[in-house]
Amino acid sequence: MMKARDSKNKGGKYAIPQEVSQVTQTLQKAGFEAHLVGGCVRDIISGKKPKDWDVTTNAKPDQITSLFPKTFYENDYGTVGVVNENTDDETLKIVEVTPYRIEGVYSDKRRPDQVTFTEKIEDDLKRRDFTVNAIAYDISKGQIIDPYKGQDDIKDKTIKTVGVPHDRFSEDALRILRAVRLSVELGFTINKDTADAIKKESAGLEEIAKERIRDEFIKIINSPSPMVGIILAQKLGILKYVVPELEAGIDLEQNGDHIYSVWEHNLRALQHSADRGWPLHVKLAALLHDVSKPETRRWSKENDDWTFYGHDVVGGRVSREILKRLKFPGEIVETVSKLVRYHLFFSDVEKITLSAVRRIVKNVGPEHVWDLMKVRACDRIGMGRPKETPYRLRKYESMIEEAMRSPTSVGMLKIDGARIIDVTHETPGPRIGFILHALLEEVLDDPTLNTGEYLEKRTLELAKLPDAELKKLGEKGKEKKEKVEEKEIGEIRKRHWVK
Repeated sequence: MMKARDSKNKGGKYAIPQEVSQVTQTLQKAGFEAHLVGGCVRDIISGKKPKDWDVTTNAKPDQITSLFPKTFYENDYGTVGVVNENTDDETLKIVEVTPYRIEGVYSDKRRPDQVTFTEKIEDDLKRRDFTVNAIAYDISKGQIIDPYKGQDDIKDKTIKTVGVPHDRFSEDALRILRAVRLSVELGFTINKDTADAIKKESAGLEEIAKERIRDEFIKIINSPSPMVGIILAQKLGILKYVVPELEAGIDLEQNGDHIYSVWEHNLRALQHSADRGWPLHVKLAALLHDVSKPETRRWSKENDDWTFYGHDVVGGRVSREILKRLKFPGEIVETVSKLVRYHLFFSDVEKITLSAVRRIVKNVGPEHVWDLMKVRACDRIGMGRPKETPYRLRKYESMIEEAMRSPTSVGMLKIDGARIIDVTHETPGPRIGFILHALLEEVLDDPTLNTGEYLEKRTLELAKLPDAELKKLGEKGKEKKEKVEEKEIGEIRKRHWVK
């Protein structure tokens, strides 16, 4: 595979990958106009690497497809995907090329009723959402077309709609949530007129498909500042159309272990997960881990404080409902709801038994038990506390590793009691156990002996021994098993520097 190469055309102002400039050059050589447009222009002006590349042109879809060896065209808006297979860079494998277009009325607040192709780049820029996305760049001429002063807004770090905010949000209400997403992704503030319009038009989100809301919500959660994004969404009156359950925690006092409200605690936990770069399911669990504290809060006269008994159990159920409502994939729904349900497990290292740790591994799955530890870390930071003390944390980790260790048992053997009975015609009883443990001792000494062929042969030999001698070998095998287990556990604890 070829790596992406930057190229500057004559008069070019920015370094553009050759895979992209070749697309615009091909269109222009065929007599068409071609400009980079949208987020990629915003990013190169800001000095960032674009996540994708979009080209706009006065060529029609059939004219675009005829110019490139491999394309796909599967939408109603004229967008053609130009495929480049000679790169390892995912951002360059597909360059989207869309004809200049004018959009009709958005009667469903989701998509235009009609799309009309046009010959003017200005018409295309006029239909776009925010000024920072309404900038076009002609690579060959090094020319920027910026009728709505998007470059100024990039410089001022401002999110502002193209034209009248009410018009843009009434066309496509998802732009309301997209404004928040861009704000936290870019670190920009939202222009006052735009923010005021968001507050007035926020109810339009009720008409947006949950899948589209979910996708913007995920981008907010995965941004560098998800805490800021959730707070902003709440202040603008749009969080109630995404995760209204979170708002119940605003200003809700907790007990003496916490210095923040339920609302701030959840958001600080979320932000910690983002700061650590943890995966989406951990971030969601961090945000939702105490989502049911408001409904389970009770005053305890005995403790003279608030209690939240069962908020983990209720929260597991509520988080499942939230994620299903937002159409998250089933795997994420199950994982997050389990992490929320069991997030209280690691609370007191002196009270946790190894058998309890084994149960938790079984409940959340061995593949997610370490994620549960991440959620605990988020919970603790959200309380305003420092991270776990080194010993306490190491003890948790040691216990998990011990619980997940494959036990030393006769179950490791390539033979079982039923097969021994078949081979020896012994009747069920203590002798079968003695044989199994005698075989286990040999396999522990030499794992290469753990084959069905050898074990059946050795079983026939052991079956000929008198009870007393067989019992002696069996007990010796049990002792060997215990010593091996003790050694393995000791090595685990030594590795974590705990007792």
